[in-house]
Amino acid sequence: MSDVDPRELRRVAGHFATGVTVVTAARDARPCGLTVNSFASVSLDPPLVLVCLARSARAYACIDAAERFAVNVLAEGQEEIARVFASKMAEDKFAGVPYRRSPHGLPIIDGVHAWLECEPIARHPGGRTHTIYVARVTDLAAGEGRPLVFHAGRYERLGRATAR
Repeated sequence: MSDVDPRELRRVAGHFATGVTVVTAARDARPCGLTVNSFASVSLDPPLVLVCLARSARAYACIDAAERFAVNVLAEGQEEIARVFASKMAEDKFAGVPYRRSPHGLPIIDGVHAWLECEPIARHPGGRTHTIYVARVTDLAAGEGRPLVFHAGRYERLGRATAR
């Protein structure tokens, strides 16, 4: 048991800026997805990434049962897509969200900054509320522009790059 207040942990952890992703899959050809900011590259050889999904999310069962999922890295200007896929109220999160299918049939949201098609190789409990997936990257692509960033409880835009 920890003496750390969960609200304080959320506030302090929010000081770490993250990218914003929508993890998508398909069940019976119907797309499903949810907003995730717990995403990281784990290894280049083999190509592995990590994502954490809330087990309470409506799309959790669909993604957990899938043989593959896609990580859509959102671009600046896609805040509304992030909000829709984070919503617990929206029935059909893909209504009005244009997307195409990846080489393995996964939903790739139009205009994303980048996307990765992934095959889960390990699942681990993430406390009482989440599942941590380690997945092998099987396909990927990156676009132009800038990513959407989340910091201190709100969506942000990147500032100017610092000198190298």
